Amino acid sequence: MNELNLRRSRALCRGGRVGGFTLIELMIVVVIIAILVAIAYPSYENHVRKTYRADAQADLMEAASYMERYYTENNTYVGAALPYSQTPHSGNARYNIALVTAAGPPSTFTITSTAQALGGQSSDSCGNMTIDNTGTKTHTGSLSNCW
Repeated sequence: MNELNLRRSRALCRGGRVGGFTLIELMIVVVIIAILVAIAYPSYENHVRKTYRADAQADLMEAASYMERYYTENNTYVGAALPYSQTPHSGNARYNIALVTAAGPPSTFTITSTAQALGGQSSDSCGNMTIDNTGTKTHTGSLSNCW
């Protein structure tokens, strides 16, 4: 026998351990990882929802700017159509964007972004967001600082 095998044999005879992990040590590591995932994943999902919300807010502001340009050229909001109807503009919609105009006088518009169920976006704490021709920004959710 070579020297390494001789040492292992002597260690095993004395009740010592050669090396490796026991099942209980492995289970403790698995439990720790599960706890970390249970804490981190909901936080990650919330961050993703906030990112899509920020995209929807940017699209609402861009749409309001588009409507103001339309008003400058036509002296009314009636007849305008938004260049896109969802956020993000391509792929799966997290928010649908809709325009409502009124002939007035004065001519007005309201643009609404409606949260979709995809990816849990409908459970976002800001809910649906709107902007109108006066620049008033509102939301239907429970969070107070969505804009």
